[in-house]
Amino acid sequence: MSLRKGSKVWVEDRDLAWVAAEVVDFVGKQVQVITASGKKVRASAEKVPPRDPDAEDHGGVDDMTKLTYLNEPGVLYNLERRYALNDIYTYTGSILIAVNPFTKLPHLYNVHMMEQYKGAQFGVLSPHVFAVADASYRAMMNEGRSQSILVSGESGAGKTETTKLIMQYLTYVGGRAAGDDRTVEQQVLESNPLLEAFGNAKTVRNDNSSRFGKFVEIQFDANGRISGAAIRTYLLERSRVVQITDPERNYHCFYQLCASGRDAEKYKLGNPDNFHYLNQSKSYELEGVSNAEEYLKTRRAMDIVGISHDDQEAIFRTLAAILHLGNVEFSPGKEHDSSVLKSQKSTFHIQMAADLFMCDVDLLRATLCTRTIQTREGDIIKALDCNAAVSSRDALAKTVYAKLFDWLVEKVNRSVGQDLNSRVQIGVLDIYGFECFKQNSFEQFCINFANEKLQQHFNEHVFKMEQEEYSKEEINWSYIEFIDNQDVLDLIEKKPIGIIALLDEACMFPKSTHKTFSTKLFQNLRTHLRLEKAKFSETDFTISHYAGKVTYQTDTFLDKNRDYVVVEHCNLLSSSKCPFVAGLFPSMPEESSRSSYKFSSVASRFKQQLQALMETLNSTEPHYIRCVKPNSLNRPQKFENQSILHQLRCGGVLEAVRISLAGYPTRRNYSEFVDRFGLLVPELMDGSFDERTTTEKILQKLKLENFQLGKTKVFLRAGQIGVLDSKRAEVLDSAAKRIQGRFRTFIARKDFVLIRAAAFALQAYCRGCHARNIYVAKREAAAALILQKYVRRWLLRNVYMQLYSASVLLQSCIRGFSNRQRFLHQKKHRAATLIQAHWRMCKVRSIYRNRQTSIIAIQCRWRQKLAKRELRRLRQEANEAGFLRLAKNKLEKQLEDLTWRLQLEKKLRVSNEEAKSMEISKLKKALETLNLELDAAKLVTVNECNKNAVLQNQLDLSCKEKSALQRELIGMAELRKENAFLKNSLESLEKKNSELALELVKSQKDRNDTLEKLQEVERKCFQFQQNLQSLEEKLSSLEDENHVLRQKALTPSPKSNRPGFVKSFSEKYTGPLALTQSDRKPGFESPTPTKLIAPVSITLSESRRSKFAIERHQENHEFLSSCIQADLGFKEGKPVAACIIYKCLLHWRAFESDRTAIFDHIIEGINEVLKVGDENIALPYWLSNASALLCLLQRNLRSNGFLTTISQRSAGSSGVTARVAQSLKSPFKYIGFDDSMSHVEARYPAILFKQQLTACVEKIFGLIRDNLKKEISPLLGSCIQDYKCCGEQHPCHILDSDDSPLKQCHGDTIYLESVDYNCLETMVDNCLSRHEWAPKPVRHAGKLARSPGGGLPQQSQSSQWDSIIKFLDSLMDRLRGNHMIE
Repeated sequence: MSLRKGSKVWVEDRDLAWVAAEVVDFVGKQVQVITASGKKVRASAEKVPPRDPDAEDHGGVDDMTKLTYLNEPGVLYNLERRYALNDIYTYTGSILIAVNPFTKLPHLYNVHMMEQYKGAQFGVLSPHVFAVADASYRAMMNEGRSQSILVSGESGAGKTETTKLIMQYLTYVGGRAAGDDRTVEQQVLESNPLLEAFGNAKTVRNDNSSRFGKFVEIQFDANGRISGAAIRTYLLERSRVVQITDPERNYHCFYQLCASGRDAEKYKLGNPDNFHYLNQSKSYELEGVSNAEEYLKTRRAMDIVGISHDDQEAIFRTLAAILHLGNVEFSPGKEHDSSVLKSQKSTFHIQMAADLFMCDVDLLRATLCTRTIQTREGDIIKALDCNAAVSSRDALAKTVYAKLFDWLVEKVNRSVGQDLNSRVQIGVLDIYGFECFKQNSFEQFCINFANEKLQQHFNEHVFKMEQEEYSKEEINWSYIEFIDNQDVLDLIEKKPIGIIALLDEACMFPKSTHKTFSTKLFQNLRTHLRLEKAKFSETDFTISHYAGKVTYQTDTFLDKNRDYVVVEHCNLLSSSKCPFVAGLFPSMPEESSRSSYKFSSVASRFKQQLQALMETLNSTEPHYIRCVKPNSLNRPQKFENQSILHQLRCGGVLEAVRISLAGYPTRRNYSEFVDRFGLLVPELMDGSFDERTTTEKILQKLKLENFQLGKTKVFLRAGQIGVLDSKRAEVLDSAAKRIQGRFRTFIARKDFVLIRAAAFALQAYCRGCHARNIYVAKREAAAALILQKYVRRWLLRNVYMQLYSASVLLQSCIRGFSNRQRFLHQKKHRAATLIQAHWRMCKVRSIYRNRQTSIIAIQCRWRQKLAKRELRRLRQEANEAGFLRLAKNKLEKQLEDLTWRLQLEKKLRVSNEEAKSMEISKLKKALETLNLELDAAKLVTVNECNKNAVLQNQLDLSCKEKSALQRELIGMAELRKENAFLKNSLESLEKKNSELALELVKSQKDRNDTLEKLQEVERKCFQFQQNLQSLEEKLSSLEDENHVLRQKALTPSPKSNRPGFVKSFSEKYTGPLALTQSDRKPGFESPTPTKLIAPVSITLSESRRSKFAIERHQENHEFLSSCIQADLGFKEGKPVAACIIYKCLLHWRAFESDRTAIFDHIIEGINEVLKVGDENIALPYWLSNASALLCLLQRNLRSNGFLTTISQRSAGSSGVTARVAQSLKSPFKYIGFDDSMSHVEARYPAILFKQQLTACVEKIFGLIRDNLKKEISPLLGSCIQDYKCCGEQHPCHILDSDDSPLKQCHGDTIYLESVDYNCLETMVDNCLSRHEWAPKPVRHAGKLARSPGGGLPQQSQSSQWDSIIKFLDSLMDRLRGNHMIE
């Protein structure tokens, strides 16, 4: 077919299978189309089948062969359109397609409808299942040949209902022989619940799927009357009895029996999940189905069929025995490859099975666990292992159920009644359709094999129908090819290398597995085109069926194909005491066999049954009904395209379409063809004409070939109708364009003439209206001016008078309201002031009490801490026995002090209680006063109400005057507002009264809490006394330890102060405050208090510090760090940094604190500055600041006697500090503090900080001294060496005095001790002038005092002494700049 823009086509869609589209463009060999949803798609021209544009105007066609374009999407959407109109039946030639409506349509199946189709020609009326049934009946009667109706489809498609309708119609047209009460249809339908209970089960797609094929033969006599019927079944799924998968179920009868109530109890049954054959799947119930009710229906069906009560009991007893048999489990026995019952539970179930079968339990156990092999020498009993025993158990269960199902079918046939003399019959085949799941096993293989057979029969029938159609029209059809699937059937059933033959061969060998079967299958059939190997499995295989490819899993093929008939099982059950069970297993003839096994292939038996069925169908005239399930949810008016398309492929409908497409798929009557395409040749349509001749001329003019002209129809090849439609669309488009052009011209001219005439009339009318409007407007404007003048004057006067009266009234009201508000405000202010005073008094009192309790607790902890410190000091000082006595006396004094404090606390508690009682009395008095004020406010409110009444009377008297009445009414409104305000104030006072009462309760609770805290303090004091007594007892036992500790603590510093000897920096700090050799750090670091003493335990108050306190301490540390790192200089000769540090420590009460890290922070900051800064600048600066801070500490810190020993020990190490302080002139005056400064009682950290600061000053002084020695020693050494060479007196002899800065000279090295820098420069000048070391001036040129060689030493000595003087000058300048000297 040639496509053009605007052509209607179908395009493939992933979700909807096919969607309608329209061609919009051509891109190379591809076609660009736009779908109905607006989506643009590109596809090749071969993959876009044409669409009939006129199909949307009607509800579809009743026969697919009438479609203009017979293709897959056309068939699908024709079914959808008809299904939407509840037209569920559609023909495809002679094939009927029935779509399950999932709702009742009673108007389609009543007697009136059957009467219409009775005797009607096939195809004349609308498609219907009655039409197919009537056609089969008429063909049987006219031709005398048996007919068959093949109803196929997947589970849930409505096959069973269609079968019922066919039998209903045949019963209607065929009648029944005289004397029969029930019709065949009634008898077959009454047996249907019985067969469904024992042959139907839940599958993945259907809750009531038939797991067997059913062929119902309705037999007729020579007069066309129904004479009998028979039901034949095929391939019952026996493996489902012992093996199911989730979410499927076993056969319905088992679940019905478990829900039967008394019968279940009688057979020891219960919940289905207790039985192995049922609990392999977790699905036990069906939605909307009651197992108990279905059990009653099954019982009723058995009664109708004619099964006696005893046989019914035997049937359900047999079902119960099968369930109990499935719960028998085996475990390995003592002998090799033997098995025994696993547990007591298995023993119970096998006993129940034997009782229900009415056989010997030991014999039943033996038949399951052993096998008897017959030999010439005798019988050999072979033990079975656990797996073989389980297989034997399952084989027995399957055999019993299969025999039971065959017995039921035979019973139904006897009940219905068969006519063995009938020559013609109509068979209705209800068999499962093609199946393709995610997991396909042996059952799907057999089902699809049967469908392949039926499809071959279907193809032959369709091809035959095509031949009949062509022969009827007398056209040539010899070149039409027939599509056959014989190669697939050969692959499955051909011997000796077909799949069934290879499967039977594998089952014959006991050690064969599915892997060996798959290997052999692929080896023998590797080159077959229809067989493929699965991609992701070594054992799975794929067969290309007519409906598509299906992959089969071979894991259970061998187990499900084996159907052993065990002689012991048959002999056991044939000897049963139950006649029913014994009748299922008649006595077997004796056969000479070495084994008790008789292998029977399920696939081979099914092939034989299928062959017999095909022979039956081949002997009849077939009619086909394809049932389609529209959706998987079983809901009406829901059409799932993908699912239905798959069913059409599986049902062979599309295969029939392909057969039609291979020939002449498009067929039209000559009259229809000429009416539709006669416009292509208009010259032939004039006058009378022959339709066949005109059709031939039309096709010849369009140059179409390979068409055929029959008697009444024209037959076209696939695609030729598309060419005709394309040409017809072109002719119609050109004609439509020409007509549209002419019509638009006529309409445009007509509109123009009408519009012009209307415009003239409208303009004249508009001009007249406009002139009249102008005149009226001018006249109204003149009148309006006059009216406005008088109205404005009147309105302004009224407004003025109203404003005047309102302002007077408003002023009087405002003045009264403001006075009342002022009075109320003053009254509230006085009340609020009184309440605030009481509340503040109460709040301050509670805060005071809380602080008092906290202070008492802190004091207790602090005294405890001081006592512990005193104990440590006593241990250090406890050197003699006298010390212990002194300690004891002190402890006694402290005990007395504590008892006195305890009494004092008790007195304070009593006084607090009295104060609280007084406060409570005051609060009560305040409450009484508030109540009095409340009463007074109520009286005021009453008075105001009285006043309101008086005012009301006055208003009544003064109602004569209008203005006075208005003023009084406004006053009344204001008084009411005031009343409301007074009521609100009264309510607020009551609320405040309640709040005060609540505060009183809270104060009482606080008093109780304070009493509890005081009791807790008493307990702590008592514990403290006990601790003191225990410490006193331990003093004597710790005497030796105290002696050792005291010696270590009081070891004096080994520093020597001999004149002329200078220690190194590391030796100056070997005292008690110095670090060990391993803890020393290089550089300017000095020891800190945290490095010298053990950390003090965190006190109770420190553990309860708030976050605010921690942040405040952090800010303090940062402030001191900035002061230490910055060079703040001096103000009025005072070191600013030292003053700030001291003031901050004094303000923060750091000297009185038992535990603080601020001192460590200061020392570390000074050390850090000394490390980083320039020595020439930092050392003098910090010598001044540290000395000043140390002087302030020595002057203002006062020890409490607790650390006197430590201070005495540190006195020897502060010699340098004393000398520095002496070198300063009145240091305290220099800093700016006089003697009247108050002393601070220092705690242990403060004393330790002072010692550390002393060490820091000594270190700075030593560093300055070392730098001086480093610079001056080489210069002095060179000067001394020069004078030795000159033979003059050594300068140190002259300077060797007690106050000389040069104490000793040894060789070339000068050792400097602590010097007084104020007189150092003067002493050097004196030495130079006394010995005339400096060069002298020359008196006259002719007389030289010294030789040139003697002048060089004098010059070098002079330069060296100049360097010394220069260095000393710079050092003195730096010291003066830092105010160390004046």
